[in-house]
Amino acid sequence: MSDTYLIRPIEPRDDEAVAAIIRAVMPEFGADGPGFALHDPEVDGMSAAYAQPRRAYFVVEREGAVIGGAGVAPLDGGEADVCELRKMYFLPQARGLGAGAAMMQRCLDAARGFGFRRCYLETLTGMDAAQALYRRSGFTTLCEPMGGTGHHGCDRWFIREL
Repeated sequence: MSDTYLIRPIEPRDDEAVAAIIRAVMPEFGADGPGFALHDPEVDGMSAAYAQPRRAYFVVEREGAVIGGAGVAPLDGGEADVCELRKMYFLPQARGLGAGAAMMQRCLDAARGFGFRRCYLETLTGMDAAQALYRRSGFTTLCEPMGGTGHHGCDRWFIREL
């Protein structure tokens, strides 16, 4: 199988695949109970949710199939210059291709383009590869959450200057 992939903006035709990825990956890491993004209303309509101002969501496509995604949006309950890296989930076949670092760059570039000055994210213990990517991408740990995402199931928080 080829290691080539495409990162592109989400389209309505991707909504079902992205929702399925979120619902498959989160339980893999024990993130399927209350207080996790799996239960956010936008999961079933990601293209519409991220068509709003200062929001963007991108998908990773390989051989015609959507195998991952990530986006940025204003941090709910946060300062105007802070965005959140949201719903970055990759199926196992998307991992190890370099797509995570490429997706991170695409999201951070979009955030800068929207005028954000800082990028925040939430994750949880056990998502070690993701946390390594965040650190390589310039994120540093926080001792407590920011904003009001409602994701009380997350226990690791990161931020970086843009």
